[in-house]
Amino acid sequence: MKNENQQYALVTGGSSGIGYELAKLLAQDGYNLVLVARDELQLSDVAGDLALQYDVQVLPIVKDLFNPEHAFELYREVKARNLEINILINDAGQGQYGEFVETDIRRELDIINLNISSLVVLTKLFLRDMMTRNYGKIMNLSSVASKAPGPWQSVYHGTKAFVQSFTEAIRSEVKDSGVTITALLPGATTTDFFNKAEMNESKVVQEGKLADAKEVAEDGYKALMNGDDMVVSGAKNKIQVAMSNITPDAKAADKMKEIQEPAADHK
Repeated sequence: MKNENQQYALVTGGSSGIGYELAKLLAQDGYNLVLVARDELQLSDVAGDLALQYDVQVLPIVKDLFNPEHAFELYREVKARNLEINILINDAGQGQYGEFVETDIRRELDIINLNISSLVVLTKLFLRDMMTRNYGKIMNLSSVASKAPGPWQSVYHGTKAFVQSFTEAIRSEVKDSGVTITALLPGATTTDFFNKAEMNESKVVQEGKLADAKEVAEDGYKALMNGDDMVVSGAKNKIQVAMSNITPDAKAADKMKEIQEPAADHK
């Protein structure tokens, strides 16, 4: 028998990585899904698999959120289908590796639009709906990168600092409304992020231990359902964030440069 739960969760970047793992957790709990990604074939396959495995409704919507206008389009499409989004997870995000003077500014502007502009659009539009109902949950994918300047990923770290500050600010604004807003701060995780960022030569990939996307998603999902303000996933990352909070930015940046520069055999 088809799942009768009419609650819907929308996950951007829901076809892979942490977003996919979060979508699975939502489906396990009976939430119907709206999954958003750029790759139509991969998105369709994932949607079909989740619908079959968990007996929930899964609506795949192909949108390129590098263009913030597509965020507005996404909201209009959801409204046109008369779907009420109870949970919004803004997972989609990308980075670019390299020293800022050398990197592609057009690519960086796309990343700013994806990581910030589209996230802000979706948060505002769905938050307004949630406020009229006095119920809803939003989770924004921040990062431990939000807590320190990031040489070799200067724009990415900057976007995540925005996401963290923005999320905490609007959480305070709506804290007595019945709507909760949560930030998830993963560290380096086994996703396609590093391939897309062209970052596989970095020390963090070559010499570091990457977190499991499933475990990160479980940490985030628990915090989301508890209505927590933020969660740092992983003991090592908790220590890193604690140290960042008491380290001057200049020193934190130099330390991050050591971690993220190319590994010795890639220089």
